[in-house]
Amino acid sequence: MSAAAHAYLNTRVSVMSARLLNPDRANALLGLALPELAERLGLQSVIEDQLSAHAKARAVEQALMQTLLADVAVLIRPMNPAERALLLSWARRYALFNLKTLIRGKLYHLDPGEIRKDLYDLPPGLRLARDELFRTENVLELLRVLERGPFSLLARQAREVYEQKREPFALEAAIDQQYYNDLVRQTMRFQGASLQPLRRLMGALLDRVDLMWMLRFRFAYGFSPSETFYQLVPSPRLLHRERLLALVNHENLRQLLDALPEPLAARMADAGDLLEVQRRAVAHQAEETRHILTQSASGVARALAYLMLREMDLMLLFALLQGGLLGLPPDVIKSAVDPHAFGAANGGGALAAAA
Repeated sequence: MSAAAHAYLNTRVSVMSARLLNPDRANALLGLALPELAERLGLQSVIEDQLSAHAKARAVEQALMQTLLADVAVLIRPMNPAERALLLSWARRYALFNLKTLIRGKLYHLDPGEIRKDLYDLPPGLRLARDELFRTENVLELLRVLERGPFSLLARQAREVYEQKREPFALEAAIDQQYYNDLVRQTMRFQGASLQPLRRLMGALLDRVDLMWMLRFRFAYGFSPSETFYQLVPSPRLLHRERLLALVNHENLRQLLDALPEPLAARMADAGDLLEVQRRAVAHQAEETRHILTQSASGVARALAYLMLREMDLMLLFALLQGGLLGLPPDVIKSAVDPHAFGAANGGGALAAAA
């Protein structure tokens, strides 16, 4: 990236970071009724439409996701090909959500019309060849078609796993695993000033993912230590390969949490269940991500950090709106979100300003 493009990107990230929520603003959102919250976010037409609660929730989710993807489109403009590829790979998770929806449709012979309603509307560059995939006869044919495009490696490895095990869970786990492996591979190709902040950023993401996968696979699904380890993607930060090998052998949640490296162990000191662990793991990732956003000089690392934090903000907004659409009691909605995961005051803009 040229010096001018680098300066432009860093300036752009700094300006867009003013949109991020802070704890006070996030807490204030918890007290708003659904109509007021929707009005402030410009989504009142969605909640007033004559649709089912599920359809309204999907429309709200789609609108918030488009906000995030619009930010991606702005940030990749001045980037070089490697930087642009990394951000698009991170955003490609929404295409993988669509892929999983299509796979479940094939596996359980769901109505194509209902499947289409649950697909995200994605821009070119992230979009799957939906119509071609819809015409396939089964999951294996779908994955073979996918092997001809930008998801070729992921599709081939997922197909091989499914041919061996014929288990939907194993297939979706293989897709997730390949997604994170690809992000790590792309990150480690960077050199110079961007490598370390990107490594820390990706490490924080995978530390959270690995911790939650370990706990679920070992203690919720009853996987053996070796089966659990096989599903994980070693982190370039705290939960690296050797540490994962040791952690998966612990016999219960408390033992595993106590054996975590610092600062994760201290953060999980009195966490008693998966929900609490998840909240604290998200807070840890948010803290690490904010550090990169505010302290790093790397434009691409700051841009990715901004997008990760922005996604967290939008997930909070979606949780609040969805809870209201489903008619959940306020205390139940509040228990599903954690405003303490949000960062320092940043002013306002777009969604945040409206909220």
